[in-house]
Amino acid sequence: MAAKAASRTFTCSECGWTASKWVGRCPQCQAWGTLEEGGAPRTRTSALAPTSPATPITEVPTTASVKQPTGVDEFDRVLGGGLVPGAVVLLAGEPGVGKSTLLLDVAARAAEAAAQSGRAPVLYVSGEESASQVRLRAERIGALHDHLHLAAESDLATILGHVDSVRPSLLVVDSVQTAADSQIEGAAGGVAQVRGVTSALVADAKTRSMPVLLVGHVTKEGSIAGPRVLEHLVDVVCQFEGDRHSPLRMVRAVKNRYGPTEEVGCFELNEAGIRGLADPSGLFLSSRRENVPGTCVTMALEGRRPMPVEVQALIVPSSGPPRRTTSGLESSRAAMAIAVLQSRLGLDLDRCDVFLSTVGGARSAEPATDAAMALALASARLSRPLTAGTAAIGEVSLTGELRPVTGIQQRLAEARRLGFGAAIVPRGTREANVKVPGGLALLECDDILEAAAREGLA
Repeated sequence: MAAKAASRTFTCSECGWTASKWVGRCPQCQAWGTLEEGGAPRTRTSALAPTSPATPITEVPTTASVKQPTGVDEFDRVLGGGLVPGAVVLLAGEPGVGKSTLLLDVAARAAEAAAQSGRAPVLYVSGEESASQVRLRAERIGALHDHLHLAAESDLATILGHVDSVRPSLLVVDSVQTAADSQIEGAAGGVAQVRGVTSALVADAKTRSMPVLLVGHVTKEGSIAGPRVLEHLVDVVCQFEGDRHSPLRMVRAVKNRYGPTEEVGCFELNEAGIRGLADPSGLFLSSRRENVPGTCVTMALEGRRPMPVEVQALIVPSSGPPRRTTSGLESSRAAMAIAVLQSRLGLDLDRCDVFLSTVGGARSAEPATDAAMALALASARLSRPLTAGTAAIGEVSLTGELRPVTGIQQRLAEARRLGFGAAIVPRGTREANVKVPGGLALLECDDILEAAAREGLA
């Protein structure tokens, strides 16, 4: 009789679900082609004596987790104050958005701070470029420092060897998709390789209390390349966003074990490098002097930071099927604003091409932009400019009602700081314990029809 074949197990690389036979789609996470053979099932793990006893949480020291500023204020804002020793941060973004430039600048500033405080140097490992190429970029952006060590390696064992030799106070790996472990089958960037490399770097970071910054690639859909478990392994996941045709770059944390996830860091990328923008307002407002029809400013919240967004609308007669084009705004909300204007204000937009855009590459998908979109559209259709120095903040419902939005206090304060003298807001804003900044007139309206009437558009 033939010997009984050893049982096999298949494990999903995305969620860890296991099965006794291969299937094309994981029933747990619905991912296709992610089940990999894992060999014979493991036996039950025996209990071992702990090397150190469990400690009451009130007696655990916190001095080892004090955050260290990186020297880049906007990056520290996103991290929640700085880097925690032993933390692993993944910075993901599209090619050419400026990930390597930002982390090279962070590495140079951290090296300068480490030299002044007598700490170990910073190690920058590049798996995508040669050492001379990284040196050229460092010269261009002013990121040269003797305390910054550079290595061009893609083999995990060699990278860990450099870490043993330098014993850095900060490790930067550019990128995790180019590093490979010779003990794991598959090419660099594969699911198994990314998981194995990241696990090894996380373990080394925790053992040495060494912060690690990892560069991550994204897919064409904008999600982080590699297995979903990659985001679970690291402590902080940051998305680096920006339009290639705009100098504005934004870093936002989508996961942060040591701080908030609603903060946003703003940067300006140019030929001289990248610099933080503590006040990016000037990038989002046009510099024209005269007031023209079809424009309205609102105050959007990026995390907890209020920023101005100027909405511009253009309406022209259509020579065919009417077009609806948006840039920087959510197309579905723009379509609803057009429908409300047609229904509540009686504006004829059926035979017109409608174009909506923001200034400076700003993006806003929150409902607070609705009022500005509707007023900009009405202003463009009637060729009447809005009152100079007026901002509009509020959500527009399908009935035309102006509805309150979150963070109105911060939005009004930012509007006044930028010199706006009036703000169109939903009715009841003043009664909601909102402190109105001095010099800012609050124009409360029940619906978009009343708001348009105040501006002579209805």
